[in-house]
Amino acid sequence: MNEKLRPVISIRIFRETKCFGPGVAELLRHVREAHSLRGAAMTMGMAYSKAWTIVKQAERELGFPLLVSVTGGRHGGGAELSPKAERLLAAYGDYCARMRAFAAEEFGRAFAEFTEEPQAEQK
Repeated sequence: MNEKLRPVISIRIFRETKCFGPGVAELLRHVREAHSLRGAAMTMGMAYSKAWTIVKQAERELGFPLLVSVTGGRHGGGAELSPKAERLLAAYGDYCARMRAFAAEEFGRAFAEFTEEPQAEQK
């Protein structure tokens, strides 16, 4: 057991229900890379129908489209992130990084006594 104690922060954004979090962010990053929701779903080992449902639920809660369809062309159609989705993804990444840094600092203060290397209990 060589691992040090550390906080693990997962940030989700809600309106009425959860509308954005690490899973949606990962899916959008994969769409950006694959230029396809189907390709993103495959990369994540997820059914296309599940990926589509996740995106549509997030769009309903957020109130704007996350994906823009790209039609035809030499390589067929696909999807891209909407400009607002790109800004949301960037803001989410920045916010998460700042919150993790803050949490690590506060954790160090609050749990200093417990973050030292574990030692065998004295009998």
